Amino acid sequence: MGLRNHPNSNVGSDVGTPVIVERLTRRFNDGPPVLNALDLAIAPGEFVALLGHSGSGKSTLLRTLAGLDPVTDGAVIRPSEVSVVFQEHRLLPWKRVWKNVVLGQKDQSAKLRAKAVLEEVGLLHRVEAWPMTLSGGEAQRASLARAFVRKPAFLMLDEPFAALDALTRLKMQEMVAALWKKHGCSVLLVTHDVDEALILADRAVVLERGRIRVDIPVTLPRPRRHSDPGFEPLRERLLEALGVHAA
Repeated sequence: MGLRNHPNSNVGSDVGTPVIVERLTRRFNDGPPVLNALDLAIAPGEFVALLGHSGSGKSTLLRTLAGLDPVTDGAVIRPSEVSVVFQEHRLLPWKRVWKNVVLGQKDQSAKLRAKAVLEEVGLLHRVEAWPMTLSGGEAQRASLARAFVRKPAFLMLDEPFAALDALTRLKMQEMVAALWKKHGCSVLLVTHDVDEALILADRAVVLERGRIRVDIPVTLPRPRRHSDPGFEPLRERLLEALGVHAA
């Protein structure tokens, strides 16, 4: 048992591989389980939003799926090509934007790949910029470019828009939706924002004490708006699952 990558290791070769979590349990220092015999499946190309209160196990699950935490009890199967976008952009300030995007890639075509993906996120004009000169939204777009330049079959987003202002956040949501549609990867978005989950995801999963409390399909047509028929009932269901009740 444990974390198993799909055997194909070529870039983009395992896009058709699902993410499967089986009976995953994780605890720290003999305390209560943070993840408690958790089962979760994400189909190839599916967009899943993961919600839950602090301490519910969201970040632990993401770290495990990213390979940052070991699997000691249960099993995880996922594609070998994965990328993670964190809340902090984590750009290296001493490297220009394009070099941050292709960090660790030193072949002659690296800059061409960086420019291509920076164009996708609207940052082609900032190729040679230093990270400290970027706005918050630009820095997070560069972080997205760094994730997509690796052509992931599975993309994990750990509250990537939490520090952005409301308008920039809406623009980033639209960009993520467009990139997901273009690249066809599976996505797991960790978020505290119910509306964000409903705007972006195919399914909204609420985690509570390391177990899935509810798993709600979001079948609204895209692009989605708060005024769409069916949006508010789904929102109320998610809020109720999170313990928030309408007045």
